[in-house]
Amino acid sequence: MKKIIFLLIFISFTAYSQNRFTGTWSTENCKDCSKKYILKLNLAESNNQIFGTAEITSDNKELNSDIMEVSGHVNKFGEKAQINIKSKNGSSAGAALFMSEGKLEFNKRGGSDIIPKETILTKLYD
Repeated sequence: MKKIIFLLIFISFTAYSQNRFTGTWSTENCKDCSKKYILKLNLAESNNQIFGTAEITSDNKELNSDIMEVSGHVNKFGEKAQINIKSKNGSSAGAALFMSEGKLEFNKRGGSDIIPKETILTKLYD
């Protein structure tokens, strides 16, 4: 009986944590963020893996980027994800994503300067 209850709790927790990072996230609506650039992430989560694209747009042409490839994984409890962003010219950078109160906290973990160090993203679309 205890095994069945544990299994049901595990299944419901797994279903709850699925696809928390899926959607289009952007700094467009961030009130406290710098407006020198807009970071947009299009993410899809499946089986604790993340795939998608990233793009930085700005009035300053030097800050603009082409569409970059995003790949990564979601940690065990679904609150944090580790991603790697690769540009077409071969530059790459790592970042951690934290889900908090419906917003996505983006923290750069290393690599080239193709992405900002940290910012808050809000969900635009599912």
